[in-house]
Amino acid sequence: MAATMELRCWGGDWGLPSVHTESLIVLAYAKFSGATITVTPIDWTWKTLTGTVPELVYQGSTITEPAQILNFLRKQQRFNADYELSARQGADTMAYIALLEEKLRPALLHTFWVDAENYANLTRPWFASRSPFPLNFLVPGRHANTALSRILLTKGESPLHTITEVEGKIYSEAKECLNLLSHRLGTAYYFFGNTPCSLDAFVFGFVAPLHKASLPSSPLQSHLRQLDNLQRFCDHILNAHFSSHPGSPQPVQETVDANLQKLTQLVNKESNLIEKVLLLSSPWMTT
Repeated sequence: MAATMELRCWGGDWGLPSVHTESLIVLAYAKFSGATITVTPIDWTWKTLTGTVPELVYQGSTITEPAQILNFLRKQQRFNADYELSARQGADTMAYIALLEEKLRPALLHTFWVDAENYANLTRPWFASRSPFPLNFLVPGRHANTALSRILLTKGESPLHTITEVEGKIYSEAKECLNLLSHRLGTAYYFFGNTPCSLDAFVFGFVAPLHKASLPSSPLQSHLRQLDNLQRFCDHILNAHFSSHPGSPQPVQETVDANLQKLTQLVNKESNLIEKVLLLSSPWMTT
């Protein structure tokens, strides 16, 4: 019997198999390529702080980062969703993935982790409610600090030094990126031909959370609402490949989650001081 491949990742919600971009990329590619993996959410475990997700475990070896995991599935396990691509399409795939990383990722990090309203009402309560005590006080803040540092490191060149100065630039570039993706996709279900490939997995991973999350404040989500084909692209992949995933809406569970989120928000309002004290006293927890 072949050894089982285990994927450790953040769990699902909002109608998605995972709310985490990198985890979504790997989950989608596994579906597209026919790879059989056992999904183990890290929710409510200590790995919410110490784990690097997504993380593929196979025969004692651990592979992290979507690009490395996809490469392992293609070359070592012969699960290749790109086998029908031409050399030109392969080159285009690499170019579009680089575009996503450079132009769209900073705006997504800002939308979910830096925008104060989104962070307070959606991102922080969600990740806090999926982390065990006392990590629920640490995990959201750590991710937020990492996101802010990454944005300023990649986009904060002179004369733009503060996050307020950088905001306009990153959102303008992200909207341009979404427009390019929309133009390239056109009326097709997938970016190249009639079957999905690694580019579809990456675009899905980046765009689906923006499409499905109930964000209180997001000019980028408002822009996506104008691009019907990208929204249909995400919905089609969910319906065709993830019709019965754990993130599918369940009325009873939604009520429980809503109540849990309200409770978490109340707790979080009282925990700002605790979070700051713990972070300052634990320099090993910062990145």
